[in-house]
Amino acid sequence: MRKFTRRHLAGAAAGVAALAAPAVARAETRRWRMVTSWPKRLPGPGMSAERIAERIAAMSGGRLQITVHAAGEVVPAFEVLDAVGGGVVEMGHTAAFYWQGKQPAAAFYTTVPFGLTPAEHVAWVEAGGGQALWDELYAPFGAKPFMGGNTGVCMGGWFRQPLKGLADLKGLKVRSLGLGGEVYRRLGATPQTTAPGEILVSLQSGVLDGAEFVGPGTDIALGLYRVAPHYVGPGFNKPNGTGECLVALTAWTSLDSELKAIVAHACAAEATYALSEMERLNAEALAALIERHKVKLETFPLDIVDAARAQATDVLAGIAERNALARKVHDSYMGFRDRVAGWSRVSIRAVLEARGV
Repeated sequence: MRKFTRRHLAGAAAGVAALAAPAVARAETRRWRMVTSWPKRLPGPGMSAERIAERIAAMSGGRLQITVHAAGEVVPAFEVLDAVGGGVVEMGHTAAFYWQGKQPAAAFYTTVPFGLTPAEHVAWVEAGGGQALWDELYAPFGAKPFMGGNTGVCMGGWFRQPLKGLADLKGLKVRSLGLGGEVYRRLGATPQTTAPGEILVSLQSGVLDGAEFVGPGTDIALGLYRVAPHYVGPGFNKPNGTGECLVALTAWTSLDSELKAIVAHACAAEATYALSEMERLNAEALAALIERHKVKLETFPLDIVDAARAQATDVLAGIAERNALARKVHDSYMGFRDRVAGWSRVSIRAVLEARGV
């Protein structure tokens, strides 16, 4: 029988370790944190954040584990970009128009008044040059942006009293973010940047006279109908609702190509799934709001819509004047809207008119 010396055994152990090394490396687990601008598991954007984290863990075989934190657990709702770019956390889930004070053109990546619809917006970002400009826009803030959900076409807002004409907006305190808030300001209202979790209390206390958030599927969860029964559309201020998933550039560059692809695909899958889910949720919630909660579904008076459209044109033009990059984003977005408008008229609008229901 062959006698094994310590030297033989040491050599065999080294060989086993060498063979096992790749498996050990692949099994190494990264643990990241994602902060959000949403109440925990809020239908729509809150659930988008959860699903992105779940997809990344599943597709990576557990190599990348992400813990999701609701607004206020780690940072406030409107500090997500700073937390991600500053390295406090590795990821965030939020909405780009929260950052228009830092970079005016950021609003184009959520929604702008009288802007692109959900399908049109996706087409601009993915196939119309929008993503490259988005990356350029956020690089100075240390973040890599992705579409990470979509709440679809939004409603105009909830109001404590009915709106009968443009004069009724004068002096109203309306929760409205993004460029839609600036349009409301120019129409005589006072826009407020109230965090989602504080909207109901603000309406109850009279701090707000009205509030826009998203659409029925999400709004119903906040209970806004309890104190503001007048639900008004169309959502000219927010015709789209793209959710934003952010990755810290330092964290992004540390990933291998496989994990980068997994993160990108998890976000893209959620952008598609969330829009599909919200179409269903919005339809079901609208019926519940009207039939069960006796919400009054109303239409903005024509003079409000006409005045808002005129003001929106000036607001968007003003964004383009802020800096060279804002001009690039504005021109790309508005140029795409002009190019796609003809097809949207003879496709979606014509089909809906022909359908009759």
